[in-house]
Amino acid sequence: MQNLRTRTKAQARVATARNRMAIWAAMGAMGVIVTLAAASLVRADGHEKIVSSHGYSFYGDLSYPEDYTHFDYVNPDAPKGGEIALGVVGTFDSMHPYTRKGRAGALSSVMYESLLGEGTNASAPADVYAEYYGLLAERLEYDEGKNWVIFYMRPEAKFSDGSPVTAHDIAFSHNLLLDEGLKSYADAVRKRIPKVEVIDDHTIKFYFTEGISRRSLIDQVGFVPAWSKKWYEETGAGLDESRLEVSPGSGPYMIEDVDVNRRIVYKRNPEYWGNDLPFNVGRNNFDNIRIEYFGDAESAFQAFLAGEFTYRTESDSKKWATRYDVSKVQDGQILKKELNDGTPPTPSGIVFNLNSDVFADKKVREAVALAYNFEWTNASLQYDLFKQRFSYSQDTPLMARGVPEGAEKAFLESLGDLVPDALFTEEARVAHTSNGARLFDRRNARRAMALLDEAGWAVGDDGTRRNADGEVLEINFLFNSSSADTLSGAMENFVSNVGKLGISIKLEKVDPSQYTSRERDRDYDLVFDSYAALLGTGTGLMQRYGSEAAEFSLFNPAGLASPLVDAIIEASLNAETREEENASITALDRVLRYEFIMIPLWYKPNHWVAYYDMFEHPDVIPPFALGQLDFWWYNADKAEALKASGALR
Repeated sequence: MQNLRTRTKAQARVATARNRMAIWAAMGAMGVIVTLAAASLVRADGHEKIVSSHGYSFYGDLSYPEDYTHFDYVNPDAPKGGEIALGVVGTFDSMHPYTRKGRAGALSSVMYESLLGEGTNASAPADVYAEYYGLLAERLEYDEGKNWVIFYMRPEAKFSDGSPVTAHDIAFSHNLLLDEGLKSYADAVRKRIPKVEVIDDHTIKFYFTEGISRRSLIDQVGFVPAWSKKWYEETGAGLDESRLEVSPGSGPYMIEDVDVNRRIVYKRNPEYWGNDLPFNVGRNNFDNIRIEYFGDAESAFQAFLAGEFTYRTESDSKKWATRYDVSKVQDGQILKKELNDGTPPTPSGIVFNLNSDVFADKKVREAVALAYNFEWTNASLQYDLFKQRFSYSQDTPLMARGVPEGAEKAFLESLGDLVPDALFTEEARVAHTSNGARLFDRRNARRAMALLDEAGWAVGDDGTRRNADGEVLEINFLFNSSSADTLSGAMENFVSNVGKLGISIKLEKVDPSQYTSRERDRDYDLVFDSYAALLGTGTGLMQRYGSEAAEFSLFNPAGLASPLVDAIIEASLNAETREEENASITALDRVLRYEFIMIPLWYKPNHWVAYYDMFEHPDVIPPFALGQLDFWWYNADKAEALKASGALR
């Protein structure tokens, strides 16, 4: 049977939604198609089977063998050198990204690694999903029942200050996250990982709680960022504090320069211990990564055209359609490209705060949603470049369609009375359609007003809706003032339509710092935010969608707390086959859409990128990462020509 890597690379050549489906169809149907040759099963005392491997996946299927030399999609001969510079809109006052306090600088976790990869859980390898390969760890062992795992670390690994990375650092980092990290994370991990044992300087063992799902246990501990125990003890620093000084990392980059709210420069560590590992061949190619900060989107765009920074991922459709018709693009000094994106789009949209009294009634949420006109917005503001999103697994085989059938139906039936009858008889919720000829769709407005009447919000003589107690239907919509002009315009039009329904709504545009603070405190009725796409199961679903952390989880801006969602996640975590897992995720997509926690907006099927013609990338972009900071590289001759022409500052 054809190897997954080969198929994924071939499929990734096409950027249409149809081929996005093909990628996921191949992965969803593969079962255990990849051999277990990467891992060996041996018997220990007591006849217990022990798995020993250079990597990990839940089903034991690894695409890359133990003797792999590099990931398939990288250029192993990519030159090292040069600088890539990016622009960021907003502010920062910290270089410590692991705290609720302050606003961390862009890429401030880039210095840290983990046992199974980068500490940021970056997509490496980016051509396969849910497969992890040793970085700080050269191999791991675990019992067949996944009751424990032992990581054997690379003795050559060291922090940027020259000190070794040891098992003591991993145990310290794990415990520091439990003691001072996000409460939703700490509460979940304590219940699942009761004990960590340092066997020797380079060997560490984690024990897992009996009677719980084996999901996201080994990969959970495998992705704990490695922090220097020595540095924390010497400085007395805490994890839950905002600061510019940070602990040394073991990764390929370290901080070179920080100018608060203006610039951050990361420098490739010339003494990086892991340069020659197969995991890193063809990766980490730039000598410097520079981040330039700007106060608003327009100034950032103008700075890019002026050559103040060199790479830009575009999200503004108006700019993409109309603003790149400049001499630098026409002359080929700036390349404008659409590159393949094989992942489902981020589920972004206008999120309802379900703890807000006004949104306790789904009818009110549905009425407010009907004020959004995708068709008009896309045609009038976005040059018809977007598609309308409605699923958390958009354009993949995991997306719920029609009424439940087959394995998904059987899965929902197994949950008993928790499942409303409507979920079996009604087709999966899709976004409403609107009249694209006018912003205010009167047909949808009539439906919305009827829903508001049913919910007890009647229109008074002054055109304002009030309930039986005379309270005005008021909504505040929190919005980041640094957002792109097109997004801002779309939200202003939405707010205008909501107001025409008799609702008192205020679009509160606040600066990035206030936005971050208020978002953390859930000080809003509506907020433009996002969730993570449903790619597969894992305990992270509990933090994003589960009830237990709903009151405080930063990853659940709606505050969703649904017994049905909890039951689906719990059952999904206990799935024993890929087919069972897929059925549970499809059901979760269906139920999240039924719960209606956000107004889904739009998505683009490809990456929109613009960059000065001094960077190169593989011909085939892997489906799970664009990789501009990962596996792209610098062409020194082209860069010199651009500088000589005056294209770059």
